[in-house]
Amino acid sequence: QVQLVESGGGLVQAGDSLRLSCAASGLTFRRYALGWFRQAPGKEREFVAAISWSGGSTYYADSVKGRFTISRDNAKNTVYLQMNSLKPEDTAVYYCAAALTIATMSAEYDYWGRGTQVTVSS
Repeated sequence: QVQLVESGGGLVQAGDSLRLSCAASGLTFRRYALGWFRQAPGKEREFVAAISWSGGSTYYADSVKGRFTISRDNAKNTVYLQMNSLKPEDTAVYYCAAALTIATMSAEYDYWGRGTQVTVSS
């Protein structure tokens, strides 16, 4: 059974940093690309960042480029999202997901975590 478990969310102030983690089990982690998506109240889920199976390729949404960094540790079956200079508009539930190829579309992802809440106060 595939499981993706996010952690590291919380309540922070604008300008602060957070690092999200997503631990995977039940799949051959090194064969999957990983992505982070987010969903704010009343809005659709949106792409945030993605990383290829090797870590050699990364994609970012324009809204987070330069502030967020995605990385992975294949030895630990974990993907990370380092979020710096957080803004109130970053407030959302953050989800990690796994896909056989790096992608920005949620439909390309086969497995999803349950999400972790990030709230940024102004």
